[in-house]
Amino acid sequence: MRRHLNTLYVTTPDAWLHKDGENVVVKVDGKEHARVPVHILGGIVCLGSLGATPALMGHCAERGVCISFMSRNGRFLARVEGPVSGNVLLRRGQYRFADSQEQTGLLASHIVTGKIANQRTVVRRALRDYSASSSTEWNTRLETSERRLSDAARRSAKSRDADAIRGIEGEAARIYFGAFCDLVRNDEPTFAFSGRSRRPPLDPPNALLSFLYALLVHDCRSALETVGLDPAVGYLHRERPGRPSLALDLMEELRPLVADRLAISLINRRQLKKQDFQSEVSGAVRMRETARKAVLVAYQNRKKDEILHPFLEERTTIGLVPFVQANLLARHLRGDLDAYPPFLWR
Repeated sequence: MRRHLNTLYVTTPDAWLHKDGENVVVKVDGKEHARVPVHILGGIVCLGSLGATPALMGHCAERGVCISFMSRNGRFLARVEGPVSGNVLLRRGQYRFADSQEQTGLLASHIVTGKIANQRTVVRRALRDYSASSSTEWNTRLETSERRLSDAARRSAKSRDADAIRGIEGEAARIYFGAFCDLVRNDEPTFAFSGRSRRPPLDPPNALLSFLYALLVHDCRSALETVGLDPAVGYLHRERPGRPSLALDLMEELRPLVADRLAISLINRRQLKKQDFQSEVSGAVRMRETARKAVLVAYQNRKKDEILHPFLEERTTIGLVPFVQANLLARHLRGDLDAYPPFLWR
């Protein structure tokens, strides 16, 4: 099993990264703030920082450590990486699958079925944890959502039409996020959830979800490139210039486990406050720097949690699940597996 590596997140706006021997050194106003050995890193993510020296970028590229640059709110800007691993035969297989309606529909079915099943698990865990202390109406709403998600998962598993599967996914998302307000147990009005909003997020829960999804898609893209797949050619998400469609595909089944559950925990445990968010003139809601740092620490800790992989029946960390799933997808595209096994959270 692959060794779990860390991701270095740099959030200080005036930070500058440079190389010192085998170390990444983070400086602010000419003063050293952090020093991290390159060999323990799987990637570096710079959120709004000034940048990095060419020497560091070249050294990280040689060591297989990708450097990603994002805006302070998590919007992807650019990335620096070394030669792509893998072989041309794998990518040709990936492209052949994408050109086949039958194969595209099959993969989309597995991805969406896994996503909906994992959304259902989030709802089930809430029922397990809070049903005894909640009202009959609350239990009824979540039980109804659970049944509707189960029905959507069954229909997705049977369908082989990619457009129909996308429709089922949209239906399941409405059910799931319709129940999300009941999953948030924090009664502070700031964290009231009235529906999913993106580009821009219009309330603190949506700002938190969007930030976590940006981190997760970065990890999924890195995992796909590590095994030699092209992150731009997907099956559920249509191809679009500049869009990492396959990374978005891989992220779908992992959202509930990695991002949604963490967002709910941070809100319910009151680890985030009203003052951690700011509203802009456009109506967008953004996290302040202190909040981003707290979320990044929680995200890194979440990735260190161990789970039993349902298909491999081996213990691994949550942070390695994107790499494991990318590997399983590559094996399917090479013909070593009859079907792609989505990650099913239990």
